[in-house]
Amino acid sequence: MKHMKYQYNNKLIFQLNFNKVVLTVLLFNIINYCSAQECPPNIDFEQGNFNQWKCYIGDVEVGPNSTNNISLVSANGPVQDRHTMYGGASAINLKDYYGNFPVLCPNGSNYSIKLGNNLGGAEADGLSYDFIIPSGRNTFSLVYNYAVVFQDPNHLKHQQPRLELEIINITDSVKIQCSSFEFIPNGSALPGFYLSARSDSTPVWCKDWSAVTVNLNGLAGKKIRMFFKTADCTFNRHFGYAYLDINTECSSEFIGAAFCKDDTAVNLIAPYGYKNYTWYNSSFSNILGIGQQIKFVPPPQSGMSIAVEITPFSGYGCIDTLYTRLYDTLKLIANAGKDIASCNGEEVQIGDIPKSGVNYHWVPELGLSNVNISNPRVNIDTTTEFILRISNSGGGCINYDTVKVIASNIDTSLILLGKSLFCKASTDSALLYVNLTDSIQWFKDDFPIVNNYSPNYLVKETGKYFATLYTKYGCLAQTRDQFVTIETPVQGIRYPLKYAVKNLPITLDARTFGKAILWNPLMNLTAGNSVTPVFNASFENDYLYNVEITSDADCLTIDTQVIRVIKEIKVFVPTAFTPNNDGLNDFLKPTFIGFKKFSYFKIFNRLGQLVFDLQNHQQGWNGKLNNTIQPTGTYVWMFQALGVDDKMYNEKGISILIR
Repeated sequence: MKHMKYQYNNKLIFQLNFNKVVLTVLLFNIINYCSAQECPPNIDFEQGNFNQWKCYIGDVEVGPNSTNNISLVSANGPVQDRHTMYGGASAINLKDYYGNFPVLCPNGSNYSIKLGNNLGGAEADGLSYDFIIPSGRNTFSLVYNYAVVFQDPNHLKHQQPRLELEIINITDSVKIQCSSFEFIPNGSALPGFYLSARSDSTPVWCKDWSAVTVNLNGLAGKKIRMFFKTADCTFNRHFGYAYLDINTECSSEFIGAAFCKDDTAVNLIAPYGYKNYTWYNSSFSNILGIGQQIKFVPPPQSGMSIAVEITPFSGYGCIDTLYTRLYDTLKLIANAGKDIASCNGEEVQIGDIPKSGVNYHWVPELGLSNVNISNPRVNIDTTTEFILRISNSGGGCINYDTVKVIASNIDTSLILLGKSLFCKASTDSALLYVNLTDSIQWFKDDFPIVNNYSPNYLVKETGKYFATLYTKYGCLAQTRDQFVTIETPVQGIRYPLKYAVKNLPITLDARTFGKAILWNPLMNLTAGNSVTPVFNASFENDYLYNVEITSDADCLTIDTQVIRVIKEIKVFVPTAFTPNNDGLNDFLKPTFIGFKKFSYFKIFNRLGQLVFDLQNHQQGWNGKLNNTIQPTGTYVWMFQALGVDDKMYNEKGISILIR
């Protein structure tokens, strides 16, 4: 009962009935159609947001005289995990963890909200909505739906978690007591509470969705505030939260008061949320029935007036008597909704928010979630027209409407022609291809490629590529990602000169990138396709090798290696040097021939003081000690290293520093 397009022109007559107030509602004129704007905007959350609502957060504590004191301040908008909106396809099958009831209200709503959470901490949360009842609307009511989850710590009533509803006449600064309620887990007179199967040491009591009518009769032109509040227990540990939704109808309390001329029965429904209902004829001479609903077969004469006495649950409203007249002026117009596209088989919703007292049936049945509701969800593979048939609950006012669900299927295949990895210097390429759609946008590294909207795209740079495809129906889909690497060849280098002793093998070392390597020529090498081939030559000479390295992308890099074969292992140290910064012979540095592991090269002055250590200064000695120029003279050097023949060599000698 989420959306009713009826309007009632009415007049209120108040009268006293012994020791109770009897509200008499006489309905005059006919029932006309009107827009859903009878209700204040977004009071039903159907905009999918909290617009027009005011959000609060705060806490709860025990107040004076053992009262429950909820303190709230404005939150300037919804607070995460305290004001939670549920809606859309993702929420359809969601159920509350403790209560196992749906988080979406079963009134046909697209959106419902959760107020509070299960964290405890003496938190309190609130939502309020201010609106003005239209002038002349002295018969005015709205229906809210609630479901609650409370931990029951067996505290006293004023200490327990709770849901509160306050209805305030702001114009007159009066709280409307008969419509303001308090819901608690332990001691409530309301039926329908049950123990959660997921209770642990502390019981959790739940109440599935229930509807309550808020009677605002006689308040035309008044400003009203509807204020929902939830709170944990006052001991800081036990939680309480609620789910809420408001029906889109703001009209007379009676559903079915307007019926069709061709109805075979009339089903009249009194306001929600009361314990007992007793139906009377207008003179109270006969009891017509009991219970919230009453059925007339055949329909009564148009204009018939009846009354219902409503008795609330203890503490949840006021005893009241309501009157209405039944008119056979109802006409229904089916609304199957606007034509809609189903993108790549995604589920879509058709129809409209349901009207109370109206029967719905759709054909064909294939692909519909439920053929007997006003707004089923559709899952189809081919474009299909669905026909909606509506009728009043009494069988009359049959009307039809049609909606087309367009199956807009996008083939998201992405085809690569060529290689995903190739060398820039080669003639290879990568061509990406998608099937033709109404619109195509290519992307590189998540950024749109300007002026590239065709089904084909020639890749010229390394990156991640995909395309987004669009149809004229507003559908879009994204292809898979395709990584393409276009490699630039690595520049070749010349390796340092390597010494070898004749007839003594040494191991060579090439760079280690790429998938293949080839030494050329193969002469004097144990293997030409090894990164570390062994070289052995019988003659003193210089040998030049090209090292051809092929990368994964088939790029070719050519390095060079010169090997100088010597007769024996030696270290050469200049006998003199001139550190005058002329660029010639400025450093004293040894040259090693045939060594594979260096231990040390040190220089001492004639006093035995260490003036240079090659391990710390690879460029050689510049003739200074601690940045102080050393004098001309003779200096002793000492050397130790491991030769390529695996022998340790120790040598010393002298060099002259000349200035």
